[in-house]
Amino acid sequence: MTRIYTCNIPIEADVVDAFCALQKGFTDQFVYYDKARACRYMGLGRCIALPSLREVEYESGEGAEARAPRGVGDGFGAGSGAAPDGAALEGAAQPPVFFSFNRFDATNPAPADELMASFPRLRFMLPEIVLIENERGRFLQVNSLGPVYPGRVARFQRMVAAAPRRRAEAIPFTVEPDSRAVWDAEMEEALAAIAAGRVSKVVLSRRQRLVAARPFSSKDLLVNLIDGDARGTVLLYRYADVFFCGCTPELLVRKQGDRVESMCLAGTCPAGATDAESEALAAALMADGKNRAEHDYVVRLIRSVLERVCYDVDVPATPQIMRLAHVQHLFTPAAARVLAGVTLADLMEDLHPTPAVAGTPVGEAKMLLRSIEPYNRGFFAGACGFVDGAGDGEFSVALRTGVFDGEMGWVYGGCGIVEGSDAAAEYDEIGLKLRTILSAFGA
Repeated sequence: MTRIYTCNIPIEADVVDAFCALQKGFTDQFVYYDKARACRYMGLGRCIALPSLREVEYESGEGAEARAPRGVGDGFGAGSGAAPDGAALEGAAQPPVFFSFNRFDATNPAPADELMASFPRLRFMLPEIVLIENERGRFLQVNSLGPVYPGRVARFQRMVAAAPRRRAEAIPFTVEPDSRAVWDAEMEEALAAIAAGRVSKVVLSRRQRLVAARPFSSKDLLVNLIDGDARGTVLLYRYADVFFCGCTPELLVRKQGDRVESMCLAGTCPAGATDAESEALAAALMADGKNRAEHDYVVRLIRSVLERVCYDVDVPATPQIMRLAHVQHLFTPAAARVLAGVTLADLMEDLHPTPAVAGTPVGEAKMLLRSIEPYNRGFFAGACGFVDGAGDGEFSVALRTGVFDGEMGWVYGGCGIVEGSDAAAEYDEIGLKLRTILSAFGA
């Protein structure tokens, strides 16, 4: 049994400013920051990494006041771990927060690029410090494998309280274009597989190499994503000198008690220069048979997963429009109540990858991608998020992302291919999507 000691202190400081003030002392960094709602978790350092949460308990308290040991809800994997009910957490300000970054195709034997390959294969990572902003307030959480030293907590409190306002800085860069001839050949292979009936849809991706004009840090990109016009959830995972980050619009699954939310996100058009132009483009998207078919593949899978392990399933028959800074998507929200014994990991593993990032049938599409794409995607389009000591949390699909070493990096984007897809139009669509991760440089 692994015992974790966690101490929670309410704070008033902005959590991003606090993170920026503390981050220089920690090479491991983890961020899950929803720009639209108070679901913001920013971790520094690594207290422990675990393959499972089945045999974990924790003592929680505010300051020096420790609570009785609690079992960590086994949000991941089947087994004997028992998640505590709401009463078991009564009195604890915040349970410990674990971060989890998962690859798109973890068993793909193809090598990832040299940056993505440098990340270790770890499942659950508990930071030494977590800055939290949620519906209960703002907190500084300090985690330890021994009783939390009060002097350490006090030092972090002082640093957080004195944190200066963050500053955004633009980073000049160049992007090396990828080959249109290679893309056209990949599209031809994908359309041939669709015509042969092997798949109905496959999601191809492109990557481009980025070189910065000066050194930059994970903090620089994080601040630009949070304070810039990108919409969605900002993700960051830094390991030593390499970091993966971006701002994704796609929630995979959210669990709070027995309540579950997901979304179906597929089908894309540009955002207009004016509201009127955006509305006209959105109306055309809603009426487009190709995009509606692409979206429906995702709706059917998510509905089928939820109907198998949930009740009170609500997946509307007609999509809505999600408008982002550079593109617009067809979007269908999904909600349900999960059956007892079904964990967050069960849901995440059943849902990921969806047809929105792989294709359909999912298994056949993944095999096709292994033969078509000349690289391993790594964390791009993977499931990234957090789980807390109650077994609750959420995961998003890591879209609009890139991996960097402070001087150069790779940026990624993808699009769904179905019968009738046009190579030039799909190439241009990915170009629009790449603008989100490029905005991390102040572009």
